[in-house]
Amino acid sequence: MIEVEGVRVDTRHWIGGERVASAATFTDISPIDGAVLGEISAGGAAEVERSVTAASEAFPAWAALPVAERSAILRRVADGIDSRREDLARVETRDNGSLLRSHRRGVMPRVAMNFRFFADHAEALEHESLEIRGHRERITYDPAGVTAIITPWNAPLMLATWRIGPALAAGNTVVLKPPEWAPLTASLLADITHEAGLPAGVFNVVQGTGPDAGAPLTRHPGIRRLSFTGSVPTAGLIAAAAAPNIVPLSFELGGKSPLLVFDDCDLDLAVDLAVEQFDNAGQVCLGAFRMLVQESIAEEFLARVTERARGLVQGDPRDEATDVSALVSRQHFERVSGFVERALADGAKAVLGGGPNTELGGLYYAPTILAGARQGSEILTEEVFGPVLTMQTFGDEDEGVRMANSTRFGLAATLVTGDPERAERVSARLNAGTVWVNCFFVRDLGAPFGGNGRSGIGREGGTYSFDFYCDIKNTVFSPTGWTGNQEA
Repeated sequence: MIEVEGVRVDTRHWIGGERVASAATFTDISPIDGAVLGEISAGGAAEVERSVTAASEAFPAWAALPVAERSAILRRVADGIDSRREDLARVETRDNGSLLRSHRRGVMPRVAMNFRFFADHAEALEHESLEIRGHRERITYDPAGVTAIITPWNAPLMLATWRIGPALAAGNTVVLKPPEWAPLTASLLADITHEAGLPAGVFNVVQGTGPDAGAPLTRHPGIRRLSFTGSVPTAGLIAAAAAPNIVPLSFELGGKSPLLVFDDCDLDLAVDLAVEQFDNAGQVCLGAFRMLVQESIAEEFLARVTERARGLVQGDPRDEATDVSALVSRQHFERVSGFVERALADGAKAVLGGGPNTELGGLYYAPTILAGARQGSEILTEEVFGPVLTMQTFGDEDEGVRMANSTRFGLAATLVTGDPERAERVSARLNAGTVWVNCFFVRDLGAPFGGNGRSGIGREGGTYSFDFYCDIKNTVFSPTGWTGNQEA
């Protein structure tokens, strides 16, 4: 047990309704100041086996529970999250360095909503009936089984519950492997689910590294669904591990999204949207970090974005005045630095930033804007996942669309224009799972979410989540052949 920001957090796994310690541990370090938060139980094959067994044993009773009863428990989980919102916000800020004000105002309310929404949606899910030649076809959503969920460090609790909510609402049981760089709020969630009355074994948490805990989980033959958010190389390893068991996969793998700005736009709005991309120190998979701006407004746009970004306050995320915090770890800091250093060596120019924040030191990387990068270069095609925006210009609509679609990713795109017809025309041509027109980061939980190309596999959200987390059954009833004793 450790204390983080005045909150007691259990560092052991949560398996089968009880705390389980491991002999091995890993060190959890806060990116804010490099402080050691504690030693966390590090799971391996034994803990994975125990958790999958617990989830498998709990599955029949949980799946058989009427959906209204399952949903009632999940709403109590949401209530528990609401009651501990401040604790969760403080712990996650200390753990992964995200802004405390964002956790309080947006992230943690969304965490509770992830349970409440899918509890409601499960009860309202329509079981369609069809008819063919007098035969009735009844389509139902059956629970699939044990679900493995592996989540990233940039929004650990929100992205985990976005999958846990529908998986449990569907009647599945869950084994969660939280990120080793930010594991603490998953442990608090285990406490909350227990207090809400979730039966033992329905939700399990196994902490640890990818090779030690993630690998045995992804190849375990007891897993029936697997949801992963993270990098493309790791997704490839997971897909290979899961393939022999023919496990359905849902992958959200990040992107290299464009901010496509036309000269007929509201320039104030375009500048606002550009500066918003520095949120969470750029550690956002959906971020529109490639600014593509029509030539006639490019100079003014760049000057205004640079001026606004220069005014962003970088510092301790627990301070309400802070806009940009630290990167999550030394390893990730060096990765972001390497991208920028190679881009500068390749001819790009730093309009703003271009390196660490020398005044703050540590893991604080200065908000950066790069211009003049060579088309097709690494900085324009690979995901940096840091506070680094690039600026390019285009002449006409066709060129802008070609540039927007010039990466292997296809997660999202943001389009800024004052012409409704152009908005319809261009959004239809963009290769992206989500397109925002004159807005950013707006999405109903019922809408589909996922990416194209190397941005992922599948869609989740609303009924799309139940399509994934359930086995969909079609039962066909004949209008004849009822020859048995109907009164028996």
